[in-house]
Amino acid sequence: MTSIRDWLLAAGRLLASIVTALIALVLLLALVTGFVLVPVLGLGVPVVAGALSAGRVLADLHRQEAGRVLRVELVASYCSEPGWGWRDLLACLRDPQNGRDVVWLGAHAVAGIVVFWVLYALLAAVSSLAIGANGPFSVLTLPVLVLVAVIWWTVPWAVRGFALLVRLLLAPDTTLARRVEELTESRAAAVDAQAAELRRIERDLHDGAQARLAAVGMALGLAAQAVRSDPDRAASLLEEARADAGKALAELRDLVRGIHPPVLADRGLVGGLEAASLLCPVPVALDFDLPARPQAPVESALYFAATEALANVGRHSGATRAWLRARYTRGRLTVLVGDDGRGGADPRRGTGLRGIERRLAAFDGTLHVSSPPGGPTEITMELPCALPPPDSGPSSPRTTSSSATV
Repeated sequence: MTSIRDWLLAAGRLLASIVTALIALVLLLALVTGFVLVPVLGLGVPVVAGALSAGRVLADLHRQEAGRVLRVELVASYCSEPGWGWRDLLACLRDPQNGRDVVWLGAHAVAGIVVFWVLYALLAAVSSLAIGANGPFSVLTLPVLVLVAVIWWTVPWAVRGFALLVRLLLAPDTTLARRVEELTESRAAAVDAQAAELRRIERDLHDGAQARLAAVGMALGLAAQAVRSDPDRAASLLEEARADAGKALAELRDLVRGIHPPVLADRGLVGGLEAASLLCPVPVALDFDLPARPQAPVESALYFAATEALANVGRHSGATRAWLRARYTRGRLTVLVGDDGRGGADPRRGTGLRGIERRLAAFDGTLHVSSPPGGPTEITMELPCALPPPDSGPSSPRTTSSSATV
């Protein structure tokens, strides 16, 4: 039900729309006059440029006001800037958004005039009935009350109608453009993440296994030289080479495990998350409901995102307990990591959460962080995916509800 305050606010907006409708009519006449004067030594160019500039300002004001009425953000994308030269004018005329502005000026002027005359007729009818009434209370007749009710109902809907007209003509649907922009950003982030991962692998190989294998080769060469002259030294060098080879093998295994953990390949996402929770220094309550295994890239992305979130719990939260949940509903796989720590987690202040966000964005996923000061903190990671039928995957479906304590 509309309150008196809301109705007065709507009435003010409607009055402003009627006034700007007259301004729109003036700008339309200026545009027509300018186009007529363009062939006359170009005298109409500044007139058209000025009318287009004023129309853009008026359109921007109405986009902002309509956004408040409809509670949405209305934006427009101009491809040109208003100017006073021929080239600027031609660029404005080729701009589709300027064309929409001109169409809106006409529609807004017509709508404002129509609404003005409708309200004028209603108010005139109320005044006529009130003047012709006899007695102080006879003005509260049924026709007067009906007309007042009509005015009360018409004003908010007229304001909404003006806002919808603005949305239709001045703010074209930019969902596809925003979607393309988001996908472009996520693709660039995925490429950067892949390049960073390749550099990490190269650095780990160079500083770890490669250096140890080089040491193994040198030790074997020295042992070959000393095997006849100094058998004890040769045996010591061989033992050193054997130890370095074992360390190199362990480092290679750790590197491969970082690329795709064996537990994830063998036991799937549920098993991988269970194993990751055992490494968390605080108790983690587990609650999983997954009807089947997702595709391997999705499993890997969510596994590493969840393990990073659990690592943040152990390093920064100061929590005494944590919880890890995984759900699949309506084509979206959701993993939630929460804790009862101090809160205050913010993706803008930490590289860990930004890394999780970039990893999920590569799969069109989203990251939502709820972490008020004092906690609790909940990090929700969502990825769109289609789970295969339970009998078509490498493993059977698994629904788990359990807890683990380290």
